[in-house]
Amino acid sequence: MSETAKPASPRILVVRLGAMGDIIHTLPAAASLKRSFPGSHLTWLVEPQWTALLEGNPFVDRVVPLRRKSLAGLFESWRTLRSGGYDFAVDFQGLLKSALAAACARPERIFGFHQSQLREPAAALFYSSKILSHAAHVVDKNLDLAAGAGASSLLHTFPLPPGRPEGDLPDGDFVLASPLAGWRAKQWPIEHYQALAARLMRELAVPLVLNLPPSAVFAGADDRNAALPHVSGLPGLIYATRRAAAIVGVDSGPLHLAAAIGKPGVAIYGPTDPARNGPYGGSMKVLRLAAAGTTYKRGGQVADSMRRVSPDEVFAALRALLAERRHGVGSPAR
Repeated sequence: MSETAKPASPRILVVRLGAMGDIIHTLPAAASLKRSFPGSHLTWLVEPQWTALLEGNPFVDRVVPLRRKSLAGLFESWRTLRSGGYDFAVDFQGLLKSALAAACARPERIFGFHQSQLREPAAALFYSSKILSHAAHVVDKNLDLAAGAGASSLLHTFPLPPGRPEGDLPDGDFVLASPLAGWRAKQWPIEHYQALAARLMRELAVPLVLNLPPSAVFAGADDRNAALPHVSGLPGLIYATRRAAAIVGVDSGPLHLAAAIGKPGVAIYGPTDPARNGPYGGSMKVLRLAAAGTTYKRGGQVADSMRRVSPDEVFAALRALLAERRHGVGSPAR
């Protein structure tokens, strides 16, 4: 196949293994590829714990879990990839492991980002074509890569499943927060959540619910005004997000899930740049200290720039958003 010629109805492999927010940020690009090639067959290679994000996606024909925890699982994934007969693959992750996985599928071409835009530049050695994006936000960077791979109809859509109930949730309105993040520097102090929960209950009679994965340990206060723990897997998080009146989030997957659904909320940022990694769309108010420095070093302690965003600031922003919701103002959920 030549540099520009591509089959009209190709077999496409999308590689974005994880994590939650990154997969969500790749949904529009995958949809654009599928829409741009009528009759194409699109397969998404993903780590098993994130397959629930792709359930029922109308732009994804097949989901292949990359099972790396055992030799038998790895061999099964390798054999499935080899049998795909892909015309081209698009590596949206840009790591050696994702580029190698794309290469194992033996597509005719592999598209990826230019090595200057990769965390692991050596991954570009596996690419047939390297795309340089000038976009700021990750969603738009991924759309640039999809366009470089031949997508001519770019979609800004986030097809996500409905989720399903897990654990207990309040019957009425509640604010949902997911306090964990991939690295601790991006987290907001747990005592700030408790202070926020007290004000929400005292002044608005709206509880704050903290969603936690089953592996997490939460020592909540024995107080009627304390935040309520909600333990669930990914489907339960999606369901709770859809039910919530508003969201409080940090730069992590649950915030990007809420933004993709179109939920109103408050996004608290510190070390990472919201222009690149912020909530996509206009439903969220971003709070970030003006003096916050940008770094992507995976700090092991809560960043000072996160700690200095006060519960009072977050409460004020939430109160305004909830008032708009009660008066029917704002964007509907997608």
